[in-house]
Amino acid sequence: MKYALTIIYCTFFILPGQSQSAWEKDSEELILVNAPFKSCHASSIIEVAPGKLMATFFGGSDEGEKDVNIWLATKKGKTWENPVSVADGIINDSVRYPCWNPVLFKTREGKLFLFYKVGPNPREWWGMQKTSVDLGKTWGAPERLPGRVLGPIKNKPVQLADGSILSPSSVEEKNNRWTVHMEKSGDLTKTWEIIPVDSAAPFEVIQPTILIYPGERLQILCRSGQDKIIQSWSDDKGKSWGPLSNTNLPNPNSGIDAVTLKNGLQLLVYNPTVKGENWFNNRGKLNVAISKDGISWKDIFVLENGEKEEFSYPAVIQAEDGRVHITYTYDRKNVKHVVLHEKVN
Repeated sequence: MKYALTIIYCTFFILPGQSQSAWEKDSEELILVNAPFKSCHASSIIEVAPGKLMATFFGGSDEGEKDVNIWLATKKGKTWENPVSVADGIINDSVRYPCWNPVLFKTREGKLFLFYKVGPNPREWWGMQKTSVDLGKTWGAPERLPGRVLGPIKNKPVQLADGSILSPSSVEEKNNRWTVHMEKSGDLTKTWEIIPVDSAAPFEVIQPTILIYPGERLQILCRSGQDKIIQSWSDDKGKSWGPLSNTNLPNPNSGIDAVTLKNGLQLLVYNPTVKGENWFNNRGKLNVAISKDGISWKDIFVLENGEKEEFSYPAVIQAEDGRVHITYTYDRKNVKHVVLHEKVN
């Protein structure tokens, strides 16, 4: 058997006031067996076609090392295929940089995008993309994104009702100033508009994730250095954004992701802790939360309850069949894939 650690659970978590609804874990598994690299991180997942999944992540000897490439793995049926390297940071025979934070995105038109970053560090990296028109069977040549456009920094873009793509991005400046912004394209990434988000706010924020509400009202949730998940709202379909503010959710300066479900609820995956003594402390616990309004959040599922391990940088989607798929860094050695569904009695 090529891939192991497939465990079936029947665990229920019920939201207060919603006695007729519960969440079950269908399965969990590690994507990699005999990985061709020592370390991996920063996954992204999509449903390429009904029942067919694709995940991406960066992998190499360690984060920031020159041998770090972008890898893709696909799953159709019960097993994940061996990952393949699809992008590297080789510039020429003597210059090579690490790759970072890949993000998969599929448009309603069926075009598949792989966004990623290349550069010596997050303060000097630049945005790249590859595209596929055959659901990831083949990929075009790597393309550098224009000007100051970085592409989605960690989390997936959304495609609005008018077909435009809104990409959540951020900048880590050399003076350690962190700011978030949106990158919007009305022509399937040929051209981009950069939209600031409260750049004068006192928060250090990066890696936003986008949620959609009725009337195409939008919310972003951001990683921060202030021990809280930080939010901003847009009432004009992402053309402008209100002030950044605290949520009631903790954050240990670690990545998050969220998705708007088909039933209108908002689902968030996050580390329910605050910063520890060093950069990677307090990423051992990973929870799933639900909200109706993006303001009041309730934890509904515990994915990990570790102490010194690192379970971080989740990515989350809802598949066509309604199930929720989550991938996340599994102690920097693997990527874990968990499937949840809501059971309504």
